[in-house]
Amino acid sequence: MRKTSLALAVAASTLGVSLSQAAYADLLGDSKVTLEARNFYFNRDFRQGNSDVPAKTQSKREEWAQGFILRANSGFTDGTVGFGADAIGMFGFKLDSGGGTSNTELLVPDRSGGSQDNYSDLAVAAKAKISNSTLRVGQMQFKNAAITSSDGRLLPQVFEAGHLVSQEIDGLMLEAAHVREVNNRNSSDYEDISITNSFNSNRGTVGTRGIRLSGGSTTDAFDFIGGTYKVTKDLTAGYYYSNLDELYKQHSFNAVHVLPLGDKQSLKTDLRYARSTDDGNRSNVDNKALGAMVTYGLDGHAFGLGYQKMSGDTGFAYINGTDPFLVNYVQIGDFANKDEKSYQARYDFNFGSIGIPGLTFMTRYLTGDNVDRGRGVSEGKEWERNTELMYVFQDGALKNLGVRWRNASVRSNFANDLDENRLIVSYTLPLM
Repeated sequence: MRKTSLALAVAASTLGVSLSQAAYADLLGDSKVTLEARNFYFNRDFRQGNSDVPAKTQSKREEWAQGFILRANSGFTDGTVGFGADAIGMFGFKLDSGGGTSNTELLVPDRSGGSQDNYSDLAVAAKAKISNSTLRVGQMQFKNAAITSSDGRLLPQVFEAGHLVSQEIDGLMLEAAHVREVNNRNSSDYEDISITNSFNSNRGTVGTRGIRLSGGSTTDAFDFIGGTYKVTKDLTAGYYYSNLDELYKQHSFNAVHVLPLGDKQSLKTDLRYARSTDDGNRSNVDNKALGAMVTYGLDGHAFGLGYQKMSGDTGFAYINGTDPFLVNYVQIGDFANKDEKSYQARYDFNFGSIGIPGLTFMTRYLTGDNVDRGRGVSEGKEWERNTELMYVFQDGALKNLGVRWRNASVRSNFANDLDENRLIVSYTLPLM
């Protein structure tokens, strides 16, 4: 408790607010603090299965690391305007990284081509609340149709921003933000924001996205505004406008409908559409992205079918390192290259339905074709298969301990073929 109180006291002094004893009690009483220990093993084998892809000098990426993530969210002081602070403390260190197998994005790369032994960061955001509207200024994560921070490695991606969220009307959530810099998941430094381009170092994709850049690919300004509205108890709709300064403008639409069909049955429909254009003369972004996912749920089973289509002069544009708002963005690929059409078949099973709570299984298969690889070159084709098995202990000494195995295979005629395994053991301890 001593460490928790000290952290909150420091956050309060950062705000420059003189708190009364009663106000401090409210600030402390509504606070939540958790510590997550995340052990991550990552293995990716590159397999050059076709002559269209340039040979890759690194045949394997393999690392093992341990991370700790402390999340502290304070309550608010009493009064018309309430003040508080949120913080994310992160520390990761290397357990194993052999010569020539680095660059998994679990750890910070060093100048010798390997990985640093450890890295850390502290993200702090001051916040103020009036009624049901909250303003945060500092370092934070995002999750919406315009921008979603990646949390797919050892430590999460964090942005420096100002963020306003308003929920004054029942069922309506509005938000807006100005984002300046990013601290990526394998970094301890903040830097300018960059756009995805036509070369992806993780997969070796060359020229398929079709986005051309001039005058640099980074900027220090990303803005978005939008929100979601619960139209009925079964239907939620959303819209976001975003602008990566001088690189792209984007309108994103989304509708999710859940139709109850009877006892333990439902039909979920998720529709997404985004229109992206250039913003100035530093890029040639021009893309329409249409996606749909329909999932039939029956007791512990879920059967899903997805479709995604890219059209326009380029592939889909989004902030580099983030998770794009696409139905066919999966473990490795996004299936968002120029003119690409892709299909997904997915199956999930929750073993809780047969008396084994905490155990879940997922498998899916995606195939994409019609990728525009340029004049005089055959169309690009790719497929990806994912399997995931996860168990979270429900009680006893290991309660809240989660073990997850993620497997993926990718084959393509324009990018590196690869097989991948991730083993993640995590434990979240509530401290307050």
